[in-house]
Amino acid sequence: MSQPSVTTQRQVLVCVCGGIAAYKVCHVVSRLVQRGVDVNVAMTANARQFVGAATFEALSGRPVHTDLWHNLAGEQHQDPPHIRLARDADLIVVAPATANMIAKMAHGLADDLVSSLLLAANPAKVFAAPAMNEGMLQHPATQRNLAAVATLGVTLIGPDEGWQACRTTGKGRMTEPEEILITILQRLGLKPG
Repeated sequence: MSQPSVTTQRQVLVCVCGGIAAYKVCHVVSRLVQRGVDVNVAMTANARQFVGAATFEALSGRPVHTDLWHNLAGEQHQDPPHIRLARDADLIVVAPATANMIAKMAHGLADDLVSSLLLAANPAKVFAAPAMNEGMLQHPATQRNLAAVATLGVTLIGPDEGWQACRTTGKGRMTEPEEILITILQRLGLKPG
């Protein structure tokens, strides 16, 4: 029987948004936990259409946060969940970062748990992995939003070019989980591998 990995005392908040690439984020969460990182997962309602919260609960070993109006893990806290989650994370990863969530980030919109906690977070500790159809990515509004998010201090990981769910090849594919993981581990001061 293998021993559980030693905790690194690092906390990563993974925000899963509603895109087909949500299934790839399972690998990122699993590998972070294996490296001893404490992982919390927050999901949008649309993300739960692609991957169930139970999957991320099993991978992270923690309750998944989906609701702006409930306390963390049923505990009593003075701070609302979006404030506490944003404050306690050493790093926040938004993946897949959909066109919708990037627009919310760029314009400071906060109408659900994920967008609210991103507005409460220091943008310098937010990493976003965009994923969308090439046409959506190339739209001038999306390009302006990506530039605005980067100007705020958010680190963009990708997107890459490749096969997309719309059965075409183009730019907009989410960067592969291993590349996202390497970027996260480097930022946390942990050696990849």
